[in-house]
Formats: sequence, C-alpha cells, structure tokens
Amino acid sequence: MNPPGLSEGIDEDRYIERRWDMVENQIVLRGIKDARVLKAMLKVKRHLFVPKDYLDSAYDDKPIPIEKEQTVSQPYMVALMTELLNPSPGKKILEIGTGSGYQSAILAETGCDLYTIEIIEDTAANARKTLEKLGYSNIKYRIGDGYRGWEENAPFEGIIVTAAPADIPDKLIEQLSQGGRMIIPVGDLSQELLLIENTNEGVKRKKITAVRFVPMTGQSNNT
Repeated sequence: MNPPGLSEGIDEDRYIERRWDMVENQIVLRGIKDARVLKAMLKVKRHLFVPKDYLDSAYDDKPIPIEKEQTVSQPYMVALMTELLNPSPGKKILEIGTGSGYQSAILAETGCDLYTIEIIEDTAANARKTLEKLGYSNIKYRIGDGYRGWEENAPFEGIIVTAAPADIPDKLIEQLSQGGRMIIPVGDLSQELLLIENTNEGVKRKKITAVRFVPMTGQSNNT
C-alpha cells in the first residue's frame, strides 16, 4: 500500500472539516474525554493511512480494509483503546500489530515512547515509511510475532493489542509493569475488549465492550 498524500498530491484542506466532524460526532458524543486523545485524533490524518480507493471513506465511522486481510480500526475504537491505555509523555508503551500505522501515530502524538511490532513484513515496512515521513521519532519498530512481546525492552507501562487472540498471551502479561495496563480484544467468534491491570493485588481483568477485530496471527505461547 502506497501511503496516499505522501506519495502524491492531495488537497489536505478538504479533510480538516471531516476530521473535526469525526471527533465531535463519533468520539466526543460517545464519551471520550481525554484531552490528549482528542488532540491526537484531530491532528493525525487518517486518510494518509488508508488505501487510495478508500480516501472518500477515510473519516467514516467504520474500519477500513488494508492489505493481508487487515484493517484500519474504526476511529472510535482507536480513541477508546487509547483513552483506556492512558498514554502520556515518556510512558513506555508496547503496540502489538502496527498495521497501517494509524493507531501508532495516535499513540506517538501523546508523547509516549512507543515500541510497535508487526508480523507481516510488507505491512510493517509500509507503516514505518509513512510514520517516518510524518516525522515521528518516538517509535521503535520490530517485525515479529506479537505473542512473544518485546522481552528485551520489557517491562511496559502499557500494552495495546490491535488483533484478537483466542486467549490472553501469557508473555504479554509477564511484560506488563507493576501498575501497568493492557488493552486487548479476546475471543474467536465472540470477542470482548478487556482492560488488564497489573495491581498490587494481582492481575485484574475488566470487560469493556463487545468488539470485532481480525484474528491475531503468530504462535500462541498458551499451549
């Protein structure tokens, strides 16, 4: 996927109003309040992360397909997961599933130190190209199996998973710092978005909402 707007001329002004409308009507009205999240959603140009054939739907209230049966997540879901993760400047965050790089850009805008893993080499290369051209210097990249996390850089104060495993990978829980949070969709046909917190009393799980994500690929370490 060649990032539109980075590889060819696009009239950026036409998208400004649509981005404001997206934030006001899809995100704020659904209860997202974190100022860092709203600022990032207003700033990051979602149309730079979707295929050229989907430019007209870049700010619609839905996921958008990219290569290899992946998607750019629905804007509200990106905002919700980011708010639940509570990223902030200097916080160490691990993202499993770089995908198009849109969620990565939203996280990077909060000032966190982002470590992002993508299992599909071409997808990872395209996302990195887009993100580097946009000037994000607070992202580290890896091509690999997200089930294994990024052990040599653990622990992480936040972990966000953008594809759904059948069960929560043990290694990701192990790489979550004390007081850290993980946001992850879990399940096969029926999926739930879970908030995992590593507290002094142990690991706690909270169901947030029913979701529908693409399946997580890689080698599960829970077998």
